[in-house]
Amino acid sequence: MDCQKHLFQLHPDIHYLNNAYKGPLLRSAEEAGMQALLRGRNPSDMNEHDFFDEVEETKTLYGQLVNCEGSQVALISSTSYGFASILNNIASKKNGNVVTVKDEFPSAVFAAQKWCKQNDNQLIFVEPKTSDRNEIGKQWNKNIIEQINEKTSFVIISTVHWSNGVYFDLKAIGQKCQDCNAKLLVDGTQSVGSQPIDVQELKISALVTAAYKWLLGPYSLGFMYLDETFYDGTPLEESWMNRINAKNFSGLTSYEKNYKGNAGRFSMGESSNFILTPIAKAGLQQILNWTPKAIQEYDSKLTAPLFTHLKIQNNGNFSNHLFSLPVPEKCNKEKLQENIKKNKIIVSQRGESIRVSVNVFNTSEDIDALIKVIEAS
Repeated sequence: MDCQKHLFQLHPDIHYLNNAYKGPLLRSAEEAGMQALLRGRNPSDMNEHDFFDEVEETKTLYGQLVNCEGSQVALISSTSYGFASILNNIASKKNGNVVTVKDEFPSAVFAAQKWCKQNDNQLIFVEPKTSDRNEIGKQWNKNIIEQINEKTSFVIISTVHWSNGVYFDLKAIGQKCQDCNAKLLVDGTQSVGSQPIDVQELKISALVTAAYKWLLGPYSLGFMYLDETFYDGTPLEESWMNRINAKNFSGLTSYEKNYKGNAGRFSMGESSNFILTPIAKAGLQQILNWTPKAIQEYDSKLTAPLFTHLKIQNNGNFSNHLFSLPVPEKCNKEKLQENIKKNKIIVSQRGESIRVSVNVFNTSEDIDALIKVIEAS
């Protein structure tokens, strides 16, 4: 894959190395959003199919990305909405526990804390217990797997750590969860769209993904995959759109009791967002055209000079699209921050490290600019 910057409208003088903060919209997504706004001028041109067809198409596209059917996907407003829906339908184990990782993103932690309090389960935060960059991933994954046991109700974890990019071995974790009859709940926001994710292979029970990062979609929209253990569950909302007769507008007051199949009952109310859905759809279409595998390969090749310069290895501990860089001891940290800002390099500061997150719009010039700033500091 070659650089795809021509498909975006990023500022030409900015080195945007911060996709994990928010992904930029594609030109095609921007156009889809503008056309959606224009369609809103004349509601008389709409019919009942406009409330459902594009939603189903978009869910199917997301399903193709994570290897599931569109009917197994619900549209959600955020990861917190998704986790609330999921945990509302998980039974606890007596004197059980829930496993997560140290410094996990707040949406997952807050949901787990509330559930544990209500269900008298212990929330366990797993740490890597090493600061060695070459060992942290291996050690952290080992510690996670060791904490999962017959008392574990569920594991709630991200695909990669949001602040440092440590790669979590979801295949091994998923297998241990299955062996212990525990559910694996995954936040895919920092990977889905940029890294291959197969919910079947990884034995993921539920996967939530906000659209505004690696899916190159809008804010306030996301996706939730659920396996068959949730299909008789209780949704957070009783939306009329989630019933089997929803397309029959003249018959809505028959108050149909039956939900749509699989994950259909769990979509948020007003899920046929006439502006955000077309934007999300355009992003998914482009990502499927590129493929996450090709994106990872591009990111790996792009960032190799940076790791070489810093004399560190990205030996499977960190993802190719999102990782933390320790500030070299010789660097003046204040000067480094000043130079980063002066040279219009956009990254995130996470503790003592710099979080770098790249995508297919990034160029070798972006990486070279960061290297030069580090050298000059």
